[in-house]
Amino acid sequence: MEAIDALIPAARQADAVGLLEVDVDELARYVIDTAHPWWRRKPCVLALAGRIPSAFVPALMERLRDRGDVSEVRIALLDLLGDREELLPWLRHEGKAERSFGMHEAILKGRGVLGDRTAASELATLAHSPWPRHRAVAEAGLNALVARYGVEVILADLGERPEDRAFRVRVRHRAGGDVTEAFADPDVGVAHLAHSLADDAERVRAYVDRAPTVDAKIWAACTLYRLGCSVAEVRAIDDSLGRPRVDVTGLDDEIRGAIVGEYASRSQARTDPRWRLEAICARPVPPPDEDDQLRGVTTALVSANLEPKWPVSCGEEAGQGGGTYHVIEYRDGSIWVSTLGRFVTGEDDDVAARGVLEAAGFRWIDRDLGSITVTGLCVYHFGERAPLNVGTLPFYWQD
Repeated sequence: MEAIDALIPAARQADAVGLLEVDVDELARYVIDTAHPWWRRKPCVLALAGRIPSAFVPALMERLRDRGDVSEVRIALLDLLGDREELLPWLRHEGKAERSFGMHEAILKGRGVLGDRTAASELATLAHSPWPRHRAVAEAGLNALVARYGVEVILADLGERPEDRAFRVRVRHRAGGDVTEAFADPDVGVAHLAHSLADDAERVRAYVDRAPTVDAKIWAACTLYRLGCSVAEVRAIDDSLGRPRVDVTGLDDEIRGAIVGEYASRSQARTDPRWRLEAICARPVPPPDEDDQLRGVTTALVSANLEPKWPVSCGEEAGQGGGTYHVIEYRDGSIWVSTLGRFVTGEDDDVAARGVLEAAGFRWIDRDLGSITVTGLCVYHFGERAPLNVGTLPFYWQD
């Protein structure tokens, strides 16, 4: 056991090659013994791949089924033992009650690996998840089902839900087929998937004229840009459509331009494609020089005897992460200075700093303006992928 400890001195520091030299019985005993830390036991499970000692299979199976054990070890064990048919009844029934982190997804994958076609629908749903790790697990399970039964059989097991249509798009793409027709899918997630997979600019270009909806034409235009076509070509399509834009009441051009420049091109899958098109076609507006911006704010506060402290980034202020603003503390409180434009804000709209900064040419984002939700623009924020408001986007922080 001391040899194993030496090969795994700390978490994420396992000597994977060295573990392959350790006797398999010793590795199995180490995995079974929950007195050892999970971050040492998991590498031992990985080192057993392809060489499981048969005498220890029942005990390893017990560790897998033990809901009190750490999920990282159990998931590794499921990958190790996942081709054993005797696991399927547990995966189908008792496994459904699993709530440990990652176990539900791993069990669905395991059912797919063992050929359980009743898992196809749930796997398709998971494969349409916004979380990459969920998609990877689900696609492994679906791929195993397809390998065993064939594509047509698994397609017949699915219905007409958006996630089922997304699976068809992935299957068609893998077979070298044309996915452009899915640009017209009524579900924005399916259309975005087709946009992300399409790889033939000529096919996409040929689709533009026959596209049945404005949204489908927009997805085609965005895909052409992704495939390296010129902004001029995309702008021509945009002009032919009348420059469709998402209408957000109360959102003026200055704030809109700053938000589009920062977020629209890298927004989440369920974002309205009009935002993506606007970002491509917009004339770039360079962000302000941060040093000049902070110097201007500080100078204004000093001139009003508000005793500002040195600016710090939002990540430094929070102790982790980063974002799009700096914090400046002063005599009466603190203000936030956006990196996206001449935008500033604070905890209270009725503070002396507001008038001072507005007189110096900065724009105060008050509560009313900050409450406007930027509809259809989905931005990742602490696990959520949804539209945010004007009070958040210029002053965004994420750890």
